[in-house]
Amino acid sequence: MPTFWKGRNLIQFAASQKHIGLYPGPEAVAAFADRLASFPTSKGTIRLPLGRPMPLDLIADIARWCEKNN
Repeated sequence: MPTFWKGRNLIQFAASQKHIGLYPGPEAVAAFADRLASFPTSKGTIRLPLGRPMPLDLIADIARWCEKNN
């Protein structure tokens, strides 16, 4: 589901059976690589396993980064 701010797509997310997919784009994944080391990632995608607490502070920081840099 895309999240829009002032008409721009900032970040997307989707739920699956085993994880929440967060799609902030490849630049955001690269910018947060050190903090994402314990999560599966691929180009532009972060997988947040449902069996772990959601890293809400990290998600908020990524969303703020996307707002600032897009």
